Amino acid sequence: MIEERLINIEIKIAFQEDLIEELNKTIYQQQQKLERLEAVCRSLAGHIESLTAAKDGGMPANERPPHY
Repeated sequence: MIEERLINIEIKIAFQEDLIEELNKTIYQQQQKLERLEAVCRSLAGHIESLTAAKDGGMPANERPPHY
């Protein structure tokens, strides 16, 4: 009876260890994706800023163009 209970506990522990390992892998993969997405966002934000600066020619957003 006690031996059967110990076996069941060991089985449960083994399943929990496997589950924890899978969860750790999933978290690691998600962190990698998050870091890649953050890098893409930073790159896009920089690209948009450079396009906006080039388009405006350094002119403030609320200033009228010289031809008015």
